[in-house]
Amino acid sequence: MRIKLEARGQQSKLMSYASPVLAAVLTLICGALLFWFLGKPPLQALHTFLVMPVSDLYRIAELLVKAGPIVLCAIGLSICFRANVWNIGAEGQLLMGGLVGSCAALWLLDAEGVWVLPVVLIAGVLGGAAWAAIPAFLKNYFNTNEILSTIMLNYISLNILLHGVHGPLKDPDGFNFPESAMFSDWQIMPVILEGTRLHLGVTFALFAMVAIWVLMSRTFVGFQIKVLGGDERSAHFAGFKEKRLVWLCLLICGGLAGLAGVGEVTGPIGQLVPNISPGYGYAAIIVAFLGRLHPLGIMLAGLLMALLYMGGEMVQIQLDLPRAITGVFQGMLLLFLLICDVLIAYRLVIEKSISKTTEPALSIEPQAVAIEGK
Repeated sequence: MRIKLEARGQQSKLMSYASPVLAAVLTLICGALLFWFLGKPPLQALHTFLVMPVSDLYRIAELLVKAGPIVLCAIGLSICFRANVWNIGAEGQLLMGGLVGSCAALWLLDAEGVWVLPVVLIAGVLGGAAWAAIPAFLKNYFNTNEILSTIMLNYISLNILLHGVHGPLKDPDGFNFPESAMFSDWQIMPVILEGTRLHLGVTFALFAMVAIWVLMSRTFVGFQIKVLGGDERSAHFAGFKEKRLVWLCLLICGGLAGLAGVGEVTGPIGQLVPNISPGYGYAAIIVAFLGRLHPLGIMLAGLLMALLYMGGEMVQIQLDLPRAITGVFQGMLLLFLLICDVLIAYRLVIEKSISKTTEPALSIEPQAVAIEGK
């Protein structure tokens, strides 16, 4: 008996959009079993993990604060993935955006005026875009695999950040802690909801959603990106500039990730620290696919991912479980999403093996050949 995958003749569009919902339900079921194996009441644990983080206004505001950078990174990644450019480096681009933006903020630490914050934000965007330009250059001119180059650049950016906060950017009055000086009031995102940490940077994700939706659905450039991702040869025959599109996708993605990074250091953190991101750039990959590369879907998936981060912190406090439970739920969510997507596109076929029967060998009778002699 052999099991193989056979492509379906026609895929259901409804099932394609229902796949993320089904993956979320399967994740909840397996999550309940996981809590049960850990000796915790499943329903109470799920309530602590998913409901308590949004039980009041302050916690809802915290959910939005965490969802903002995730959505920004995922929106940028959706452009790359639509163009079949596999950028896995949003985490590194986020870190570089936070680092370059922090350098600008520390350089302008004594400056005053409403122009200071926009300069810091622009510096962060340029830092993320410049970091994304490295794999774009390598892919276009050396045919380097962007998966490898972007994921390796993540570790390089992290170590550059650690060098900065432990070295030249460390606050001399910070009692030797690895952190920069606190930013001034002119360099901090204004709070838009009193009594919470909800800041102006969260609205950047909404603007990015609208802008990317317009780009992909209402412009010729967006059409070119989708054609490039659908069939590279067709894009080549149509005369589309493939290298230019690769540059555009990676620079936009890097810029948005850099904006997410600088939004963190000028928002809830208020200074440069080693742990700008708990893995937002990696989580954004799951969010992009969970949201079906559509801005509205990405926003909903981003809120779910932020809820998982907050739920991990909540079960650590309330149930004395490790915060790594967040990574377990993220992994299960991605796994079930991939399984559902595969079963939507393919069906399982079981083939029965046919036993080979031994047949008698054919006997060939030699024929007498008469040779007439003279």
